[in-house]
Amino acid sequence: MTGIQFSRRDVMKTLAVGAVGAATLATKDVKAAAAPATSGHNPGAKWEFLAKPQDAGFATDLTKLSETLYPLSTTAFMIIRGGKVAYSYGHLGLVSYLASSRKSLMSMLYGKYVANGTIKLDTTLGELGIDDDQGLLPIEKTATIRHVLMASSGVYHPAGSPGGSENGPKRGSVKPGENFLYNNWDFNVAGAIFQQLTGKSVHQAFADDLAGPLQMEDFDLSRQRMMGYVPRRSKYLGYHFFLSGRDMARLGLCMVNGGKWNGKEVVPAAWVKESTQIHVPGSKIAGDHSEGYGYLWWIPTESRKGPEWVGSYAAQGNYGQFIIGLPALDMVVVHRRAVTDEFAIARNVGATNGSPAGGEVSILPIVDQIVASLRA
Repeated sequence: MTGIQFSRRDVMKTLAVGAVGAATLATKDVKAAAAPATSGHNPGAKWEFLAKPQDAGFATDLTKLSETLYPLSTTAFMIIRGGKVAYSYGHLGLVSYLASSRKSLMSMLYGKYVANGTIKLDTTLGELGIDDDQGLLPIEKTATIRHVLMASSGVYHPAGSPGGSENGPKRGSVKPGENFLYNNWDFNVAGAIFQQLTGKSVHQAFADDLAGPLQMEDFDLSRQRMMGYVPRRSKYLGYHFFLSGRDMARLGLCMVNGGKWNGKEVVPAAWVKESTQIHVPGSKIAGDHSEGYGYLWWIPTESRKGPEWVGSYAAQGNYGQFIIGLPALDMVVVHRRAVTDEFAIARNVGATNGSPAGGEVSILPIVDQIVASLRA
């Protein structure tokens, strides 16, 4: 792997590298890992910063973490514990491209509308009238919304935007629900289904349902955009987000707090639980079996068995965009590697396959380091 670009296989290898360390940590009596529930605390219009990491239960000032980050291409890093900033690094307010972390945001948006019956997960693509430029096969139209959220639709029509697998099985050869493929056709059509059933654009719904209630500091609706190949390969384009690290942390904290923000339900608690369960085990995902998949969330617990990882989940995006929720620790970790808007647009219209220089970022071993820094 060159630069900082991640494929799905690269990310899963990253998880596997940290598995031994995670197993070691699991043998420690990590006091914080036994926390029975999250604090439920949320920031107001501005984040609250603790005076030092030790105030959040860390044994040190996390100097070693800073030393780890210095040579990396990291542009922002945050640790949230108990709803407050325990550690920060870089430009927290810098807005940049989320890449595939966008997919977990879509999962959050779905929750409200699944709960109120607007979206029924077992509705088929055929019932919704979903079709595409090259047409869908009859078997493909039997895929359900649930299959789409699991990246298991069995629809191998060319995707409208880059960043997913381009090497799927022969069309019509796989029954929906039987095969996981990290295919942007599924992810992009999840956005189209959301818009069709709710009557709201993805980005307007995000503004109304998440950015507003969570009091995001840097969200700009005009900055968000739909993008895809030119000329197009599919009529379903990618719904792309440009957010800051500190606003990503608000999304992670909402999830860690069971979907609540200042006592109000933003994402239904039942959906938080269901969407972050393993619906596709790692054994059914090509390559390394180090993580499973929920509804548009990656689930690292197949390689990380310690109590601190119970209930954990991750949004993962190319070039180093991560939100990691650790409810057992009442903790959120955010990593950003900012890329320019010009590059993000060129990448998504198919004008470049390149990646910005900057080196690799293996995020979960860094989280292992953070966990190990908690007071025993």
